[in-house]
Amino acid sequence: MKKSVLTRYRVMAYVTAVLLLVLCTCMVFKYGFDTGEDVTFAVSQAHGLLYIIYLIFAFDLGSKAKWSFGKLLWVLLSGTIPFAAFFVERKVTRTVEPLVSGVEPAVAKA
Repeated sequence: MKKSVLTRYRVMAYVTAVLLLVLCTCMVFKYGFDTGEDVTFAVSQAHGLLYIIYLIFAFDLGSKAKWSFGKLLWVLLSGTIPFAAFFVERKVTRTVEPLVSGVEPAVAKA
């Protein structure tokens, strides 16, 4: 597997996670303080578009890494849970890096 597949997934995971946190903050201001409706709309649209790109890159990585359906689903959904994408990205990187370097990954303990 090429390193670029992992790199583009990692970039989109961070971008999606940060934008989701910004969106959550915007929602607090919109509904809690009745301000920032236009900013919230713009951020939500940007997050939606970038989340679609994240889905494509995560699915590409998952298919090349031969993940199970459950693992792939968890990685895809992590872009919708605040802070989850940061933790999932680190775990994915640790498990996929050996595939990129050509070394057999260690057996994961459940």
